[in-house]
Amino acid sequence: HIPDPDAKKPEDWDDEIDGTWEPPMIDNPEYKGVWKARQIDNPAYKGAWVHPEIDNPDYVEDQNLYLYKDFGMIGFDLWQVKSGTIFDNIIITDSVQRAEEFAKETWVKTTEPEKKMKDDQDEVDRKKEEEERKKREAEEKTKKPDDGEESDTDDKKSPDKDEL
Repeated sequence: HIPDPDAKKPEDWDDEIDGTWEPPMIDNPEYKGVWKARQIDNPAYKGAWVHPEIDNPDYVEDQNLYLYKDFGMIGFDLWQVKSGTIFDNIIITDSVQRAEEFAKETWVKTTEPEKKMKDDQDEVDRKKEEEERKKREAEEKTKKPDDGEESDTDDKKSPDKDEL
């Protein structure tokens, strides 16, 4: 589209009120459609390239590639909404029996005490929030609105007020 060259600014147009006048847009008479690059045939084209499979003469298969005597470290890449997750007593093994023994030695012993600690902390947090809520409510009851100002409670009582 291009601005209409024959369009004239209306006589009653006021730039201060109506803004800067812009002519209406019309279809470009010289537009010939979407441009596409020309393609010519390549006489040397041999088809889609396929990479050659070349054997590595230095390759030696290692049957124990996964087997480490000692892992120096382990990393987790995860996303959580809530904090507080604990990772401990990590075992890497291919033996189910060894994993179950390790779980009995570590996880089973710590699960209940950790759960009790979390429940106790949640109870402390709940009591603290309850005390803060009661304190806020008491402050709101004793708080008086200033002269000439409306309080929040006045807004709640009058449903005919709309906020923008």
